[in-house]
Amino acid sequence: MLFENIKLAFSAMRGSKMRTALSLLGIVIGVASVVAILTIGQSASTSITDSIAVGGLDMITVYPSYGQRSTGTFDEEFGDTLLRDIEGLATVLPQNNSNAQIRSGQETINASVSGVLSSYGEVLNLEFSEGSFFASMDNINYRQVIVLGSDIAEELFPDQSAVGQYVSVFRNQAKSYLVVGVLESKDATFNLSYDNTVFIPYNTYGQRFTKTSGVGAYVLKVQEGYDTIEVSDRVTEYLDGIVGSDGYNIFSPASLAEMANEITGTFSAFLAAIAAISLLVGGIGIMNIMLVSVAERTKEIGIRKALGASPNVIRGQFICEALTLTIIGGFLGIVLGALISYGVTNVMDWSLHLSYTSVILALGFSMFVGVFFGWYPAMKASRLDPIDALNYE
Repeated sequence: MLFENIKLAFSAMRGSKMRTALSLLGIVIGVASVVAILTIGQSASTSITDSIAVGGLDMITVYPSYGQRSTGTFDEEFGDTLLRDIEGLATVLPQNNSNAQIRSGQETINASVSGVLSSYGEVLNLEFSEGSFFASMDNINYRQVIVLGSDIAEELFPDQSAVGQYVSVFRNQAKSYLVVGVLESKDATFNLSYDNTVFIPYNTYGQRFTKTSGVGAYVLKVQEGYDTIEVSDRVTEYLDGIVGSDGYNIFSPASLAEMANEITGTFSAFLAAIAAISLLVGGIGIMNIMLVSVAERTKEIGIRKALGASPNVIRGQFICEALTLTIIGGFLGIVLGALISYGVTNVMDWSLHLSYTSVILALGFSMFVGVFFGWYPAMKASRLDPIDALNYE
């Protein structure tokens, strides 16, 4: 019976191709809109998260306020205090940053100078095109060694290896530093551009580059298995109790990624809800074509009833026809939505992440529309009196 109803549905659609096409159009546009909006939203969210992840989703950075740096609270030993008192931290690294000019021969370039411990490269998974990060003994002995970002190395040493060469670093006075490593090119994070940064030992920074005993920032790495946002909340609560909320700033890529996902998710859902309205408009078109179909086939219905067809059979025939229309429109809409998503993500240089949830949601909703708006015409057809139907002109 179901197969027979589907054949009748296709026969009816072939009998009025233009009317069927116009009725399908509303369903196709509605489904395509929902699929495209949710897929583009998910692709944007994933691409944003991937960009933020460059900074390490398991990393937290704490910046003491300028007023607190001179009080002695935020010193190198305070990192050990954080590591001891806050559950979920694997490593705490002190860091200082400032700007300086780097010169080699006649070439001079402005760069960010970062004073860090020797374990910084390993903790942040830095990769090298030449050499390596400096050793712990370089920090202990205040050695003037330096690691160059890829852009700086390319600018200062375009035709030769930088490792083993000396560069002059200008702060209050010029000092010579031995290049021990060059980083691979790495996307900038929200707090550091690796390609335009040079790294020197932490002790060298505090004693020979600029006289300072304070810490400009702490880089915190979260232990595997712990939620970064929860650990970040613990750090916030701990620091509030020590210096107050105005005594520091905290940055976590994971928190930023979560916020970005929430914003894009909410916005996409809102747009998808608006797009779904077109499915309702398409449903009205389905009801219209079904009512016309009932009117045109009144005699056929009368003949079928006279031959013994029950109201349920007649009702099932027209509901099946409405469902067939919406399922066809749904599949066409999914294809169109996927093509639109591919085009937009390609133009925006995002990776495509097809939202299977949107596909199931859009197809399911279109089928619901078919049943909902096909029910009344089907009921009307099933309730026709056979004699009146046979005499219908």
